[in-house]
Amino acid sequence: MTRNLILILGDQLNFDNPALEGFDASQDAILMVEVRHEATQVWSHKARIVLFLSAMRHFYEALIRLYSCGLHSSYLKLGEHDFVTLKAAWAHQIATLKPQRVIVCEPGEYRIQQDLIGLCKAMNTPLSLRDDTHFICSKADFEHWATDGKKLQKKELRMEFFYRKMRQKYGVLMEGSEPVGGTWNYDIENRKSFNKAGPQNVPIAPQVNIDEVTQAVIDTVEQSFANHPGSLANFIWPVTRAEALKFLDDFINNKLANFGAHQDAMWQSDNSSQSPYLWHSLLSTSLNLKLLNPREVIAAAVFAYQKHQSPLTKALPLASVEGFIRQILGWREFIRGVYWLDMPQMGESNHYYHTRSLPNWYWTGETHMNCMRQTVNDTMKLGYTHHIQRLMVTGMFGVLAEINPREVEAWYLAVYVDAVEWVELPNVAGMALYANGGRFTSKPYVASGAYINRMSNYCNQCKYKPELKMGENACPTTTLYWNFLITHYYTFSRNPRTALMAKNIDRLSGQDIAAVQTQAQYLLNNINAI
Repeated sequence: MTRNLILILGDQLNFDNPALEGFDASQDAILMVEVRHEATQVWSHKARIVLFLSAMRHFYEALIRLYSCGLHSSYLKLGEHDFVTLKAAWAHQIATLKPQRVIVCEPGEYRIQQDLIGLCKAMNTPLSLRDDTHFICSKADFEHWATDGKKLQKKELRMEFFYRKMRQKYGVLMEGSEPVGGTWNYDIENRKSFNKAGPQNVPIAPQVNIDEVTQAVIDTVEQSFANHPGSLANFIWPVTRAEALKFLDDFINNKLANFGAHQDAMWQSDNSSQSPYLWHSLLSTSLNLKLLNPREVIAAAVFAYQKHQSPLTKALPLASVEGFIRQILGWREFIRGVYWLDMPQMGESNHYYHTRSLPNWYWTGETHMNCMRQTVNDTMKLGYTHHIQRLMVTGMFGVLAEINPREVEAWYLAVYVDAVEWVELPNVAGMALYANGGRFTSKPYVASGAYINRMSNYCNQCKYKPELKMGENACPTTTLYWNFLITHYYTFSRNPRTALMAKNIDRLSGQDIAAVQTQAQYLLNNINAI
């Protein structure tokens, strides 16, 4: 009889996985499974499928070498078994091996966790769900913070306060009890757009080795998922820890200094040799697959900052370093905590009761809106866009166009290589769509086309004019923004963060309000043609 059956999921590719603690190859078995359902429950981008499968296969090969795994350990590849779902494969292996216990690091998705709990209960097999020590803040610690140690949760959660607690607790960029530089947050310095010349001297993205394992996965995906969206021509993502460390080193040495100032800026370039990734780290896939540990990423950024304080070196801007660390120590940990605190209701939230269908051009890019066309085309080409393209272009349009949150959330989970539900769902439901009614945001993230015009050059090559809210050449984002303000005038006028936005409606005549609403309704009814 097998002592322990250890399940390793596709986003748990770290050698210090707590499920492996105490592993004995002579008594225990490891199981990793590829199933079609995980790529088809949402219409996954080909690059996302390749990333997960290739990284999983590389990790299992490394485990075999490290542990000299026994005969009972298995890796079930696509095409080599008939199991449709992970649950079916787990059930078969439990029935075959009859383990005394199933061990797994707590999953990053509520659905998977519930499947595991239900299956082991039904098969009368003890389940050990071990705390995910990859994260700096445990679920229990986050819940304690969110409740102040009491039974009732705080009505509203704010990342900034959580982030400061984390900085203090772990002594990150701290001088005693005060933050380095005297300020906690340098976000205001990290919102610059590019001038007319655009980004200059953009570093080239690191290259990965397409070895036999990855090439075999690419071939499988091209054949078995031929109708799935996206291209594999630009696959650059690390699938091993060694490659992930190379990406980290490249970011710290070549990008971190310039990361902060223009992290929100967007640019459409006619120069095909210019990297579309600008100064963004490209570390999210490696962190979310756990090829990198957030502690080592933070430590690398802090070490670089301290090293560059020498009079002999060029100073590394604190705003860039702090802004990057805030994404890892603050936002990433906060989002994970909120996900587990608020599931499953988060996945069902629809604060504005939006029900419209996702426009077809979210998959094709075939729209006259240049900002959307560029962002969707980049998404399909790369499996990636940066956070402002996601939040303030595709995401913001989703809420302004009254699209059903379930459809928008499924799209994000499908098309981005770094998408796993614990990070994707809170960002989309909470940040982009305000579907959870401001659980951890103080206002909806909405703006007119003027914001996109300020932060990019997209509007220069668009048939629509960002400053116009009415007429044939009016920007759909601008029209729908004003319509959104009209529709939600009451709540906007009573929120200190949005009251000034609402006052703009007071300046419109009744005739202008009716004209905006009429044009918005036309756009919403003909959304696939805009």
